[in-house]
Amino acid sequence: MTLLSRLLERTRPLIGVAVLVAVWALAHQLRLADPVLLPSPAESFSAFWKDLTVGTLWADFSKTIIRTTAAFAIALVIAVPVGVVLGSSEKLYRSIEFLIDFFRSTPASAMFPLFLVLFGVGERTKIAVAAFGAALAILFNVAYGVMNARKQRQLAAKVMGANALRVLTDVTIWESLPQTFVGMRTGVSIALVIVIVAEMFIGSTDGLGQRIMNAQMVFDMPQMYAAIFASGALGYALNLLFLIAERRFVHWGGK
Repeated sequence: MTLLSRLLERTRPLIGVAVLVAVWALAHQLRLADPVLLPSPAESFSAFWKDLTVGTLWADFSKTIIRTTAAFAIALVIAVPVGVVLGSSEKLYRSIEFLIDFFRSTPASAMFPLFLVLFGVGERTKIAVAAFGAALAILFNVAYGVMNARKQRQLAAKVMGANALRVLTDVTIWESLPQTFVGMRTGVSIALVIVIVAEMFIGSTDGLGQRIMNAQMVFDMPQMYAAIFASGALGYALNLLFLIAERRFVHWGGK
């Protein structure tokens, strides 16, 4: 592979970003939308850099990260063992499959009133509703990962004398790890989305969601786009982190 080919390969993920910025700049130049509502990319990135270096963006950024991490950790601790148990018994999983799919298909915003009743207005509601949404995605994937573990390897372990617990811990759970990581990546993305939406609408005074709402209400569009960009960058970073972990720990997946 030539140097140019390697350079193109490394920069390929940036092509989409470049196209988006070019389309945005063109739309601003052609005044396809009110310039007050759609500032130029330079104005927005300038606001992002200013908020990041001398503003309060880091404070809101860290609040959203803390809430997302707390929600994801709670979801992981609950959903993984429950998913393994349900996946180990297909009949048990089928008996509650309707409930899992029903709540997975229900928009998180529709669950806010219920969680407000249960936990009141405050941090616990934001974290609880995000953990609930993330847990369903993780549980679903863990259960299917366990159910779809390759039967030949389980049978081989049994033939070699392994009991049911050894087959589960030494074969089935390892076989389910690729699907578990898919669930974790989906879960952390869902947790982030729900936390940001909750920050917008559930009595929050900080966080990226509240920052977006405040900027929109005073028509400070560069700052609003800066906060949206920060939210997207956080989501991308979390997804990339789990992709790297997946390649590191389950590189044998599918082999």
